[in-house]
Order: sequence, then structure tokens, then C-alpha cells
Amino acid sequence: MNVRLYFLIALLLLTRMVFAAEEYGMSNYRFGSGDSISITVYDEKELSLDKVRLTDAGTISFPMLGEIKVLGLTVSELQKKVRDGLSKYLVNPKVTVSINEYRDIFVNGQVYKPGNYPYQPGLTVRKAVSIAGGFKDRADKDSISVFHEYQDKQDKPTAIKVAPGALIEPGDTITVEESFF
Repeated sequence: MNVRLYFLIALLLLTRMVFAAEEYGMSNYRFGSGDSISITVYDEKELSLDKVRLTDAGTISFPMLGEIKVLGLTVSELQKKVRDGLSKYLVNPKVTVSINEYRDIFVNGQVYKPGNYPYQPGLTVRKAVSIAGGFKDRADKDSISVFHEYQDKQDKPTAIKVAPGALIEPGDTITVEESFF
């Protein structure tokens, strides 16, 4: 297969991923520490990155551009940032960014297997609790809190009471409280 066919297949897969992200409300997803991404520069294999995990500071190291702050950017914002940076060296660079793996979610409290678990688009509190082994007998199913991970470090995470059907986001921490009855 030639390079153009590979590029066409990758473009079709990327398009499907974008539609899937929009379907689950992830079109405005903002990158955070722990996300794994790939950046492809068409016809420039040496400038492409595959499965790079964002550092704790939310940065990546990119050839020719050095360290790039990715924290808080969307896919389209990062594509533009890389394309603009490479425009100093290349004529009309074609850049695509994809998310390989979202940062983990955390489930704790009255569940059988508390811990961190991989995030998937469309994940609800109920599904996350099921992944964590389900509710313990003493769990208060009406007292579930979610802490959202904020990109802006000035924002302080606060607990939000949610229903079991509520959608969660990458980096969220779910806490199932104990029932006293």
C-alpha cells in the first residue's frame, strides 16, 4: 500500500473518532495530564508522534518545536498550534491529532474494588461503579459525589452530588458514601 492510501484510511478513522466524540459530548474535550495522544504530520514521519503521554505539567516534547504546553487545549487547538509552529519550517503542513487514551477516572467509597480505571466516552457513574465491582451493601446509592478535575489550577474542585446515570469526564473522582440505615 502506498502512503496516500494509509493517509486516507487514517483520515477516515479519525473522522469516525471525531463523530464518536461529538456523539458523547467530547468535541470540546480538553487535554489533561495523563492523556495519551498521537500527532501525525502528513508526509513527515520524523515529525509524527505516536502514543505520547502528557507530563504532569501537561506538556509534550515535539521535534523542531521543543516542549509544547497541551494542558487545557482541545484537539483542534493543538492541531492549529503544531501546524502554526511547523509553518516556519514546512510549506502548508497537514497535522492531525488523535486521543489514544484518556486519563483515568477514580472510584472510591462504598464499592468493592476502589481504584483507578480507564475512561471511555459515554461512561456514566453507574457504569463506573459496576467496573469497580458494584455497590457494597452499606452504599448510599442516593449519595454519590463527583469531583471534576479542573484545567485551571485556580479553580478548586468541589463535590457535586450526581445521579447514577450522570455522565463523567476523564480525571473525575467518584465517591459513593456510606448509608447509615
